[in-house]
Amino acid sequence: MSDEEQQRGFPRRDAEGRILTLGDLLGVSLAGLVIGVLALLVFEFAFATVGDSGFGGTNGWLAVILPLWLFWDEFRAWEFGAARVVAALAGLGLGVLAGLLAAGLASGLPALFTGALAAAVFTVVYAVIWFHGVHWLARRTG
Repeated sequence: MSDEEQQRGFPRRDAEGRILTLGDLLGVSLAGLVIGVLALLVFEFAFATVGDSGFGGTNGWLAVILPLWLFWDEFRAWEFGAARVVAALAGLGLGVLAGLLAAGLASGLPALFTGALAAAVFTVVYAVIWFHGVHWLARRTG
C-alpha cells in the first residue's frame, strides 16, 4: 500500500501504521465510544423488556472497549521504547483519574450513564495525553 493510499483512508496513518493527527485519533476513538454506548443501550433495553430488571444498571465503562482496542493498536504501531510506555502509562493514569472524577460528579445518574460519561472523559484525556506525549517523547529520546 502506497503512502497516498494510506493517507486517503480514515484515520490517516503514516507508513508505520501510526495515526497522523489528534483529530483523527479523537474522531475514531469517540466514534467507537458512541458505538459502545449504543450497543449497551440496545442490550439494556432488551434485558429490561424481557426480564424484570430496571433500565440503566449496566456499567457504562464497558463502552470504552472499542477505544481501548484502537489505543492498543496505536501503541503497537510505535516502535519499542520508553516513549510509548511512558506516554501510555501517563495517559492511562490521568484518563482513569479524570474518568473516575467525572463519574463521581455524576453519581446521581444510573450506572449506565455515569459510566458512559466516565468512559467518554477517559477516552478524550487518554487520546490527548497519548498523542502529544508519544510524539514529544519520541522526538526527545531519538
